[in-house]
Amino acid sequence: MMPNNKVYPLSVLFLTLLFSSLSSIAQIILKDKKYRVDTKIFSQTDSATLKLDIYYSGKITETKPTLLFVFGGGFVMGRRDSKLFDQYFNTLIGHGFKVVSVDYRLGLKGKKFPSPFNTSNLKAAIDTATTDVFDATAYLIKNAKELGIDTAMIILSGSSAGAITALHADYNKRNATALSAKLPQHFQYKGVISFAGAILSYHGAPKYAMPPAPTMLFHGTADKLVPYNKVRLLNRGFFGSKYLARTFRKNGYPYYFQHVQDMGHEIAGSPMVENLPDILWFIENYIIKQKRYFMEVDFKDVDKKPTFSIPPALKKR
Repeated sequence: MMPNNKVYPLSVLFLTLLFSSLSSIAQIILKDKKYRVDTKIFSQTDSATLKLDIYYSGKITETKPTLLFVFGGGFVMGRRDSKLFDQYFNTLIGHGFKVVSVDYRLGLKGKKFPSPFNTSNLKAAIDTATTDVFDATAYLIKNAKELGIDTAMIILSGSSAGAITALHADYNKRNATALSAKLPQHFQYKGVISFAGAILSYHGAPKYAMPPAPTMLFHGTADKLVPYNKVRLLNRGFFGSKYLARTFRKNGYPYYFQHVQDMGHEIAGSPMVENLPDILWFIENYIIKQKRYFMEVDFKDVDKKPTFSIPPALKKR
């Protein structure tokens, strides 16, 4: 089935996003940083040296639950240490967490834009990023005592391309795919917090061999870059937050889904400032208290207008 709505190439997700939809967030740079940052190399590949930043308060050896964050950028750009994430990181650290922000290889950089008829480059980019997140996770597990990581409480989170990667990391681990083989068999992520993410499947609708981690999904209903619902061609498809929420409900998997009416890809960034109480509530109830809630929030701010716009060059494609 061919999609009715055009979805623009993911490789340009943040080329305009950084100058439009997240411009308001860029103004929120905290001057009073109450955390420390340690940087570690977790992987050395032929093409890149991959690092992670550990944000924490107190002593690094003090064991704390950890949020592993994956930045966005359409798999062509982005930085693990962007100031855009200060508010999000500071809030979590203030509530007793460590935050680990990771590098990953940008698999679409210099590659042809993906299309509904040719997603091989996108699939390779997602698999590469997921592999790097698994390498970072394996590093944290191996060095848990030295770094103060509670390995039973590692939560994934990501924005846009990072949200896609976070969802794929839990998806691969729960299905025990070859990509996840480098992680201990007993290990599972404790939760997923996704800002405008999706799952690319070459085997029909996404299915989980084991129930997924409790998952929090944010998505704008008018997102034309990462599909809000799905884009499907034969047995291949890109399944967004609306579709995933429906799958979770059908199978009895706990989830929280906030769909923001009439907003686009702004939702890849705005919840990291505007929805911090909701995120803390989700962690407390879904992850710590293990509540089996199915929750959907239909949100609309009548005074807020979309700030993200499709570049003219893309409209011609």
